[in-house]
Amino acid sequence: MSEVILRALPGRSPGSRESRRIRRQGLVPAVVYGKGVDSVPLSIDAHALELALHTEAGSNAIISLEIEGGDSLTTMARVIERHPFRDEYRHVDFVTVDLTRKVTAEVTIQFEGTPVGVTEGGVFSPRRTSVQIEVLPTEIPSFIELDVSEVEVGGSLRVEDLPELEDIIYLEDSDAVIMSVTVPAAEIVEEPEIDEEAELLEGEELAEGEVGEGAEAEDEEEAETTE
Repeated sequence: MSEVILRALPGRSPGSRESRRIRRQGLVPAVVYGKGVDSVPLSIDAHALELALHTEAGSNAIISLEIEGGDSLTTMARVIERHPFRDEYRHVDFVTVDLTRKVTAEVTIQFEGTPVGVTEGGVFSPRRTSVQIEVLPTEIPSFIELDVSEVEVGGSLRVEDLPELEDIIYLEDSDAVIMSVTVPAAEIVEEPEIDEEAELLEGEELAEGEVGEGAEAEDEEEAETTE
């Protein structure tokens, strides 16, 4: 994975008023910190930041942060705050990284193939689209491919079914479901609940009714004989 160069301006004053002023200038408030590095408030060009975080590596890109008048730091964007409904960044935390030590990263899961169960009428139900891994910064994959073509109706794949990749450790629960193929809701027919007590009472009432009718018939026969 190649590094992305991103230039930053130091000296940003703290506070929401200053942040609003910076954003009006087309900049994004940011901060960089890490082991052996004091927290430094920064301003980043919004367009340059957009390009840096939209390479093949996405938010896991290794960013060489060149601070004007200062050092060049190897970093990754670890806290990315976006506007709730506008397509813009509000604030970014950059964390320094050592390229020789593993980091935690969230990587997209890419589903490959069409499940057998879907061709038979089932519904593809993804439970999660990414997974947490531990890996060297330079070895973070753009995505992890998961073949789902053999999954039948009622079947599922879990974290333990993800492919084994060299030097990558999955940090999620191995039993966590990633995807499943379910029966369409329209085909799920619930069996009516049987109230055994009501059935018993109904049977008793029916039995009593039958006895009553038999006695009534016998009375009618006796009356006819007497006549």
